[in-house]
Amino acid sequence: MASEIANSGFTNQNRLVKSGLSDLSIRNIFIIPTIVFLILINVFPLLWSLFLSFHEWRANLSAEPIFVGIQNYRDILNDPDFWNTFVLTARYVVLAVVGELLVGFGVALLLNRDMKFKGLITTLLLLPMMMSPAIVGLFWQLLWNPSWGIINPLLGLEKFVWLSDSDMSLWAVVITDVWMWSPFVMLLSLAGLSAIPKHLYEAAEIDRASWWFSFKNITLPLVSPLLLIAIIFRTMENFKQFDMIFTMTGGGPGVATEVNAIKLYRLAFQQWDTGKSCAFAYIILIMVIGISNIYIKYLNKIKER
Repeated sequence: MASEIANSGFTNQNRLVKSGLSDLSIRNIFIIPTIVFLILINVFPLLWSLFLSFHEWRANLSAEPIFVGIQNYRDILNDPDFWNTFVLTARYVVLAVVGELLVGFGVALLLNRDMKFKGLITTLLLLPMMMSPAIVGLFWQLLWNPSWGIINPLLGLEKFVWLSDSDMSLWAVVITDVWMWSPFVMLLSLAGLSAIPKHLYEAAEIDRASWWFSFKNITLPLVSPLLLIAIIFRTMENFKQFDMIFTMTGGGPGVATEVNAIKLYRLAFQQWDTGKSCAFAYIILIMVIGISNIYIKYLNKIKER
C-alpha cells in the first residue's frame, strides 16, 4: 500500500515536470491571484480615498473631482468644531480604556485562583464581547431608559434621562463600553497571570513579603506586556467606535457624544462632503498610527528589561 502511494506521488510529480510547471510556478499560480485580490479590496480604496482627500467632490453628484490641494486638511485643522470632536474622542478613549483596564484586570485577579465553576464563570463573563456592538447599544439604550430601564431604580433615581443629558450621556456610553470590552482585558490578563511561575510567590511568602510587595514586584511587571497589548487594541478600537454609540445616542444630544467616527459619518453621508471626509479619515488614521507607535515602543522597552 505504501509503495503504491509513493509511486502515485512520483507519477504526479513527473506529470508536473513534463507539463513544464515547477514548484515556483505552481506557488505563483495560487499566490498572485490572492495578492491581486487583496490589492483590489484593501490598497485601492486607500489610494482612491487619499486621492479624493485632495479634491473637492461630493459622491451624490455627477461632477468631476476638483483639485484643491491641502485645502481640505486646512479647513479641518482650522475648524474649532473638529478640534472639539478630537477632544471629545480623546476623553471617551481615555475613560473607556482606563475603565476596561481596571475592571478587566481586577476580575482577572479574582478569577486567578482555584474555585468551583471557574470555567463556567469565565465563559459567562466573556459573553458581552461576543455580541454585536450595535445590539449592545440597543440593549443598553433600553436599560438607560428613564421609563422602563433598570439603571435608575438600581441607583435610586427617579426618571433621570441619561442619554438626553449632555453631561451624563458620554458617561453612559463609557459604562456601556466598559461592560462590553472589559472581558477582553480580563482574558489577556488571565493568560498572563496563569503564566507566572508559582515559585516566585512561594519565595515571597517565605521572605514574609506583603501582598502589595508581591503584586508590585512580581505580578504587575510580568503581566504588564499583555496589559499593554490590551491597551493598544482597545485604544485603536475605541478611536474607531461607531455602531454602539450610533445606536445608543446617534451622537447626541446635540454633539455630546459625537466622536470622530460619527462626525465622519455625518460629514460623508449626511453632508455628502466626500473630499473633506476623506481628509478627516486620514487625519484620524495618522493619529491612531502615532499613538500605536508610542505604545509599541514602550512595549519593546518593557520586553528588553
